[in-house]
Amino acid sequence: MDTKYSLGDIVKMKKTHPCGSDQWEITRTGMDFGLKCLGCGRRVMIPRVKFEKAVKQVIPKKPDSE
Repeated sequence: MDTKYSLGDIVKMKKTHPCGSDQWEITRTGMDFGLKCLGCGRRVMIPRVKFEKAVKQVIPKKPDSE
């Protein structure tokens, strides 16, 4: 799977966070991914391999319409 991830993308994970949300915003990319929970605001860092296995769907960021 050769999916490109970029800052600001929203990803839906296979498992839910304890707060009940399964959507996360990507805040950092590289060997580790920085994620921010859209339910409670918790920030976590996880290794790329674990991240790629846990992603169910990528929701691309929407351009600002101003």
